[in-house]
Amino acid sequence: MYQLETNAVHAGYQPEATTHSNVPPLYMTTAYSFDNVEHARKLFALEEGGNIYTRLQNPTTDLLEARVSALEGGIGALALASGHAAIVHTLLTIAREGDEIISANTIYGGAINLLGKTFKRMGITVHFASTDDPETFRALINDKTRAIFVEAIGNPTANVCDLEAIADIAHENGLPFIVDNTFATPALLRPFEHGADLIIHSSTKYLSGNGTAMGGLVVDSGKFVWKGNPRFAEMNAPDPSYHGVVFADLGEQAFLVKARALTLRDLGSCQSPFNAWVTMLGMETLALRMERHSENALKVAEFLESHPAVERVDYPGLPSSRYYPLSQKYLKKGASAVFTFEIKGGREAGARFCDSLKLLRIVANLGDSRSMVSHPATTTHSQLSDEQLIAAGISATTIRLSIGIEHIDDILADIKQALDASQK
Repeated sequence: MYQLETNAVHAGYQPEATTHSNVPPLYMTTAYSFDNVEHARKLFALEEGGNIYTRLQNPTTDLLEARVSALEGGIGALALASGHAAIVHTLLTIAREGDEIISANTIYGGAINLLGKTFKRMGITVHFASTDDPETFRALINDKTRAIFVEAIGNPTANVCDLEAIADIAHENGLPFIVDNTFATPALLRPFEHGADLIIHSSTKYLSGNGTAMGGLVVDSGKFVWKGNPRFAEMNAPDPSYHGVVFADLGEQAFLVKARALTLRDLGSCQSPFNAWVTMLGMETLALRMERHSENALKVAEFLESHPAVERVDYPGLPSSRYYPLSQKYLKKGASAVFTFEIKGGREAGARFCDSLKLLRIVANLGDSRSMVSHPATTTHSQLSDEQLIAAGISATTIRLSIGIEHIDDILADIKQALDASQK
């Protein structure tokens, strides 16, 4: 069994027989030829595996799925067009009209809008709970609940979720526990080891690490038992679109087969093979980058905490953070590199700080090799109500940083001069 760093370079690939290419090839094709009519029939009936159409699978995206699954310790994965698509496809594989989901309230603002408004229009109700009090999840569970969803490290305030406590609540009630691991990546945290059943990634962020390729993934632990679970009638009933196949009868592959053969087939948010290939190139250095990201972020957080122009810093790697004990439990290799701070002087000072930065760029993204800054209340979380902003720990003076892998002296020098400028 190889270690994570080795799997990030090698998992899922042996030099293919035709060319013996040492680097995984890029398969830019939309479709595949069948040996004969019977071969095609078996593929379409799910009687055997194989390539049909790139909307469903592709050799390049297959390899990305295998590699991420190996890093997380799963039994397989499904690549999708974005992290948002990964959330949608995961939940729609589990839930239908009339069902309910429980989500953490400290997640990406766009995801709050997706779950709270768009899913509501589809007839799926999402309730929001606080990861600071796992019992708030239990209080919202009823007969219609189909899953619990959290971000391991919340966006944007970097609150650390007590995964094991919430996993226990989910499993006591026959629910799958879904964890978005985008911020930590498997280099810093493997949620399956702490009770997660499904893991979601926006591979647009740290997995690719270069800010060039959109993508998302859902990884399955294979441990959740769908068979006979009364909460999942569709999973346990014959599916008319596949000649009566019962997905729950497929055992540990039940979720992934349904997600690919039914949800992805019909919604079509497949990941581009080129994006998958670019993401795999980035993943080769994942462990090295996350170590540097975390190291730089801690130094920036320490600097900000000591600066007179800063009101507060929310970074779980700081001993002063309320999440420091959870960080020490779950994030022993580093607390990643996205966090927020509050600047003195109100919204105007925050704007001056951002506008005065020279190295750090104002970008509505994170997890890039480059250091970036944003103002959540007017960008990533601008669609939230005042009450939702407060629940997420966001104010008008909240500034989000995504610290890159540049030299720490250059990062600190830029932040220092911008802080000085903000107070003038």
